[in-house]
Amino acid sequence: MPFCATRCGYCDFNTYTADELGPGASRATYADTIISELELAATVLAAAGGPLRTAATVFVGGGTPTLLPATDLGRILGAVVDLFGLRPGAEVTTEANPDSVTAASLAQLRAAGFTRVSFGMQSAVPAVLATLDRTHTPGRVADAVGWARAAGFEQVSLDLIYGTPGESPADWRRSVEQALELEPDHISAYSLIVEDGTALAGRIRRGELVMPDDDVLADDYLAADEQLSAAGLAWYEVSNWARTPAARCRHNLGYWRSDDWWGAGPGAHSHIGGVRWWNVKHPAAYAQRLAEGASPAQSREVLTAQDRRVEAVLLRVRLAEGCPLSVLQPAGAAVAGRLAAAGLLDPAALAAGTILLTRRGRLLADAVVRDIVD
Repeated sequence: MPFCATRCGYCDFNTYTADELGPGASRATYADTIISELELAATVLAAAGGPLRTAATVFVGGGTPTLLPATDLGRILGAVVDLFGLRPGAEVTTEANPDSVTAASLAQLRAAGFTRVSFGMQSAVPAVLATLDRTHTPGRVADAVGWARAAGFEQVSLDLIYGTPGESPADWRRSVEQALELEPDHISAYSLIVEDGTALAGRIRRGELVMPDDDVLADDYLAADEQLSAAGLAWYEVSNWARTPAARCRHNLGYWRSDDWWGAGPGAHSHIGGVRWWNVKHPAAYAQRLAEGASPAQSREVLTAQDRRVEAVLLRVRLAEGCPLSVLQPAGAAVAGRLAAAGLLDPAALAAGTILLTRRGRLLADAVVRDIVD
């Protein structure tokens, strides 16, 4: 869902405000356009032979999906059910901004079959929210979580961002504390990444804002992990914590395990059977292709065995379940032994055939992957 009411200064996602959409793209007809791609997906997969697999998870991301009417999101989910079916106990998530929902809209989404909602909280500190160009107030998050609970959502998740220019360690601790006070089932905490071409990057380049150094970011991560662990949320991926195993985001676990998924929408990426493809980015071009009966795909790649092995290491090392040591080449396995001796990998897990990051290793996950992939 590529729509946003305003553009946050740090955002580099494929999103558009109403003024940026231009002709040929409409929020009002977007649900029908998405359903057209879902119908295409069913046709293509059926033509590949064998029965269609039912969906284990559905994740509606953005942008801000809840800028669409709840009835439209319900129709899209209904198309998934009609075309593919949902497995028993399927996880069905929508992302939402706290100020893009009401008690009534959340009740409608739950009635339509959504089981999980993920709110973009980001911070509990007004000055930090202002730097990030977020439009909600801290109190709105509590309202949204309360409405979601009242509507009967099985899982409620909160997203946080640390490392915002001007954010103090006390600010960050306060945000984590206030998030925990809402008793979410799941929390994601991401370090702010400043992407070239964003408004935030321009402010930093002009000297208006100063980014914290890596040591501050590491301290923020460790502080969050300590607070979240003490509150009963366990890490299961470097940036994600869940109150119970059932509260882990199964959809995102599918990405990290290199499962199959079909991504619908402008700029969406898909992966099935070692083939990856991605759609045209602009909503107008996306809608036009589907209206003409053509695929919205822009390009594709067939992953080699080496590609898949490298990606398995890159993604699965981030998980608390670890990555099988068997995916490494002999040279990489030898390096893994040295990293365990250095305290970055768990030696007991390694002896049992699993690459598992230690707490310190999580801070250097990218460097660990670079060292063991060959």
